[in-house]
Amino acid sequence: MKLPFTPPDGYSYEYEENYKRNVTRIWVRNHYQFLYKNGETARSVWGFYDTKKEKFYSPINAKQVGKEVELSNTRWASAMPLNQNPLMSAFS
Repeated sequence: MKLPFTPPDGYSYEYEENYKRNVTRIWVRNHYQFLYKNGETARSVWGFYDTKKEKFYSPINAKQVGKEVELSNTRWASAMPLNQNPLMSAFS
């Protein structure tokens, strides 16, 4: 399983396999070093992938799997689908 997105410079993906049974947690890592974390890089959850069902899920938070999403409705930074009205979607 590999995401079809190419993250911008300074970002990368990390895959935490077997986060839960048959679930891979996908992180987006920012390689900029932050002072408040003693020089560590920051990361946030992109989403989750069920290896048995071969489906992607949005995150509720870093620990909870949300609803199933279509990969075409996600972006490189998050699996959270965009909530657009018809007029907004016509311009994207």
